[in-house]
Parts: sequence; structure tokens; C-alpha cells
Amino acid sequence: MTTIKSKYLGDLRTECIHLQSGNKILTDAPTDNQGKGEAFSPTDLLAASLGSCIMTIMGIVARDNNIDITGTELDITKIMASDPRRVDEVVVEFNFPNKKYTAEEKQIIESVAGTSPVPLSVHSQLTQTIKLNWPK
Repeated sequence: MTTIKSKYLGDLRTECIHLQSGNKILTDAPTDNQGKGEAFSPTDLLAASLGSCIMTIMGIVARDNNIDITGTELDITKIMASDPRRVDEVVVEFNFPNKKYTAEEKQIIESVAGTSPVPLSVHSQLTQTIKLNWPK
């Protein structure tokens, strides 16, 4: 069954519709690749997917272990390479909220950082740098 319906709108832009929810995402080519940069580029979505997927798995294990990570913020940096043009590295930096996490809780969350579907599905040449910043 189809998951996403996508349409080319012209001028290097697409519209993707998630069929189950009806939510839409526009993509636009980045300014360094002949686009306007007015929306996420496809490679931006790849980087966002990597971070969001890791966060989702952390959320599942946190919920299952009664650990509150609500409010965790991610800073995601996409680093491009050329020849061929591709995403070379994605840096995902997790900034956990100021809560009193135990060493055991931190270990539980950290243990799943690279085990979610997107990190396991992307090409092995893509460097995935994961940084976990816990409150002091």
C-alpha cells in the first residue's frame, strides 16, 4: 500500500502527502543547487529523519522505563560532499532538559541511539555523529 504521494510542482519543488494523515511537506532545491531554498530540501529531510527517528526510539524506551525526556531538543547539522554530490555527514546533537537523570536512566537512553530504522538504513558511507548533552 502506498505511504506517500508526491507531485512535482515545477521550479524544483515537490509536494509530498502522507496518505494516512493527509499531512503535507513541500521540498525545494537548496540555493547551492539551483533552488530557492524556500522549504526543506530532500537532503534536509534525510537529516531530519535521522534525528527524528533516533529521538522516537529514545522516546519509546524512555516511556517504557518511566523516564521523562519531554522537551529534549535536537540540533541537526547536514554536511554535504561533492563528486558525487551527497550527504557526507549528519551531526545530531541532543540537548536533554534540566532534569535529575540517574546514571542508569542516561545509559538506558544512550543504549538505543544508533538502533533505530533510519540510522540502520542509510548508506554506510554516511557519517552519523551523535552527541548527547545531559544537564550538569
